Amino acid sequence: MGNDIKYRCYQFSIKMIRYLKSKNWDTFSMVAAKQVMRSAMSVGANVVEAANSSSRIEFKRYYEIALKSSNETKYWFCIIRDGFEVKDEVLKELLKECDEISKILASSILTIKASK
Repeated sequence: MGNDIKYRCYQFSIKMIRYLKSKNWDTFSMVAAKQVMRSAMSVGANVVEAANSSSRIEFKRYYEIALKSSNETKYWFCIIRDGFEVKDEVLKELLKECDEISKILASSILTIKASK
């Protein structure tokens, strides 16, 4: 499971970067694009850190941070979609993948909490 979520987060970040690079952003939408880039890449970075953690508590904490970053990423994608009226299939797919990653992280956190 650990390698699967790391791979998904990595692929998600790559797809997000390519998507953002393909758009012609104005000054206002560039702010949101930079925010989504920061938060989306933070998800994968924290999952990788969790894999190298020294305790279950530290592992859980990194997953909690990754989940918060994933939720923030969804927020920024929705701002881009609704505030800047960007409606396309790739954005829809990115939102869906981000939601699925959030669910995996949340489920993993609950499993860790239950196995004390």
